Amino acid sequence: MEKKEELHMTDVVGTRKWCGSVGGIVDAPIDKVWTMVSKSSRLHEWMPMVEKCTDLSGEEGVPGYTRLVSGFMFPQKDGDRSWIKEMLVHMDPLSHSYIYRMEASNVGLDGSLNSLKLVDYGDGSTLVHWKFDIDPVEGVSEEYTVDYLGYLYKSCINRIEGAVEALCNKTSVAFLKQEVASGSDNADNKIVN
Repeated sequence: MEKKEELHMTDVVGTRKWCGSVGGIVDAPIDKVWTMVSKSSRLHEWMPMVEKCTDLSGEEGVPGYTRLVSGFMFPQKDGDRSWIKEMLVHMDPLSHSYIYRMEASNVGLDGSLNSLKLVDYGDGSTLVHWKFDIDPVEGVSEEYTVDYLGYLYKSCINRIEGAVEALCNKTSVAFLKQEVASGSDNADNKIVN
């Protein structure tokens, strides 16, 4: 498997890609983390620099699905928002992994691959591993670009736990409101406890 992933680092003409990866432990079960990170509609909840994610074509979760992500991911000289059109290359809910390719952007990372994989770390926690392979960017150093992307993606990983907690709290509150509205005795017991 590792050998297969390394093949992505070099394109057909032999140009070397710039590569990096970051990881982190999220104190939440893998299924809850997957629910958060695999849905485009939740991107802004764990990626602080994303303002909007718009479906462009295809069905979410199916290779070929395309989305437009916009926000302040990468500083622009004119102060405008950055945008990235991404296409889903691979998604496997059983192995909790996916790969997106940046198709077009105003940030110079067209053709880049981003892969995210979750691993059950035990005791209700999840290891998040985020790998990226990008084409060299003219006028920018490899070290600076890889460090910046690592910092950016690590900040996202650090926000997943809070996003999962917020989602669970919203779900619990909605459930309790429904129980109270239906007059269930269960709701009174849950509120007291």
